[in-house]
Amino acid sequence: MTPREVLALIRSKEAQTVDLRFMDFPGVWQHFAIPADRLTEETFEEGIGFDGSSVAGWRQINEADLLVVPQPETALIDPFAARPTLMMICNIQDPLTKQDYTRDPRNIARKALGHLRSTGVADQARIATEIEFFIFDDVRFDQHGHQAFHLVDSIEGDWNTGRDERPNLGSKPRSPLGYFPCPPTDTLADLRAEMVGILAECGVRVTAHFHEAATGGQCEIDLDWADLVQAADQVMLARYVIRSVARRHGKTATFMPKPLFGDNGSGLHTHLAMRKEGESILPGHGYAGLSDTALYMIGGILKHANALCAFANPTTNSYKRLVPGFEAPTRIGYSRRNREAIVRVPIHSFSPHAQSIEYRAPDAAANPYLLFSALVMAALDGVQTKSAPGEPYDRDLYDLDPQINDRQPTLPLTLKDSLEALQRDQEFLLRGDVFTPDVLDTWIWYKRTHESEAVRVRPHPYEFVLYYDV
Repeated sequence: MTPREVLALIRSKEAQTVDLRFMDFPGVWQHFAIPADRLTEETFEEGIGFDGSSVAGWRQINEADLLVVPQPETALIDPFAARPTLMMICNIQDPLTKQDYTRDPRNIARKALGHLRSTGVADQARIATEIEFFIFDDVRFDQHGHQAFHLVDSIEGDWNTGRDERPNLGSKPRSPLGYFPCPPTDTLADLRAEMVGILAECGVRVTAHFHEAATGGQCEIDLDWADLVQAADQVMLARYVIRSVARRHGKTATFMPKPLFGDNGSGLHTHLAMRKEGESILPGHGYAGLSDTALYMIGGILKHANALCAFANPTTNSYKRLVPGFEAPTRIGYSRRNREAIVRVPIHSFSPHAQSIEYRAPDAAANPYLLFSALVMAALDGVQTKSAPGEPYDRDLYDLDPQINDRQPTLPLTLKDSLEALQRDQEFLLRGDVFTPDVLDTWIWYKRTHESEAVRVRPHPYEFVLYYDV
């Protein structure tokens, strides 16, 4: 869509409002709106000013001004607004230099794609994602100096099999047996179908949706292949649609990686493929039908696995998902079929053009622009340095001899550990000025100060169970 076509769409749909959306540093969509008659063709070049100091991780108050620059190809009619509203995703620019703002996550993704093309390795990075999330019927939480608690509830929760619901109709998925049950056990099938239908209306193709393994309303919606930047845009749009449809039905959706103790968490399994001149560079005659280039890509992902976690698993809660026994990967390895490895080569089709590399470590809280960019940079580094991935893990990693198992490299145990890994291993991200030193320093500072340390210094409710009577 061109700017002129966007203005025509506004007229044809009688849109009264233009909603401008952009991505903050931690990974939350922000927005502000203007009357539709304020949008002109010049706006797409000149942008609109706003206060960047109020956005987490961005400007200081003495240099607050930034510009949002609407991207016409992202325009669509908001399916949830009460009044006809056109929404667009924006890039961020400095108002003085008109240069793209280095801390804009979408700009980082655009630079990652540009850098990939400049190397000649590939001209397309294709991404497909599996978005996992929980839908709860009630959520309560609070945090004060004298009090901390959380409570989530779901009509599907197996903890409610004995609750007096007048009537309690049973058919509540039991952990970890929630994978693929048919209705009426899967009470959320119609809700997901509504989400998928709205995504289709917004131009986002879905390949599957189903109930996931956990109790308490865990679901998955899988998005089809898209180019790197568009794939990240679509993840954000999918989160918006999922949350909004849930709210419309009096429910709440969360992408928090591990909201339930002792049950499966929510991942964001990310499939990566690269093309050059329209042809996939992954097929070959090596392991699992992969080319040497594809195996080097895997080698790069494994080499930088700990640093990647700073973007793939960016919350303190992320590391409560990355524990053995809940289908989340913890070992740094790759395999054709073993889902315990952080990299898997899926067997979905015998067509060489359907080959992909599945990176299983990411969780649903990740900022997709930063995650996809870092993943592509790690894979590219593997190709450029010819990093062999070693032997595949085709056995049950947790069924190995304990002495052998103890020698297998593992992912970081905490957000603090992954941030330290990123501090040590970041040169591959700085190439092509994709991630600048300022971006990485700010990310590490923000995550340490506002999340890792903030959680570390607070009493945990379980500590009262353990220590109150010591």
